[in-house]
Amino acid sequence: MTIPEILDTHRTIAVVGLSSNRSKPSYSVTAYMKSQGYRIIPVNPNETEVLGERAYARLQDVPEPVEIVNVFRRSEHVRDVVDDAIGIGAKVIWLQEGVVDETAARRARAAGLDVVMDLCILKEHMRK
Repeated sequence: MTIPEILDTHRTIAVVGLSSNRSKPSYSVTAYMKSQGYRIIPVNPNETEVLGERAYARLQDVPEPVEIVNVFRRSEHVRDVVDDAIGIGAKVIWLQEGVVDETAARRARAAGLDVVMDLCILKEHMRK
């Protein structure tokens, strides 16, 4: 699936590492995606609510289907996030700019997920 197809088809985004700190890229990028009509689900054990949405400690705690798992975590944490995304039946793993793990990406693809790596979802949405 191409990036525009991903963004047109999938409307529910769990954002791993989403912070309520307005100066962090995760906040501004996710606020933009929410303003574009996407369903946002914050995933961060240090938050209770972000952007008016209840936050969950782990992907496994999210009580509804997740289509895109957008990752704002350092690359060394990606393997665990990919395992969790596979486990919950996500369709896409999206690794933000600077987040790269080729091994985890291969594992996600082998499990049937589309993978976007080292790209900003906001920039790609604006480009489509």
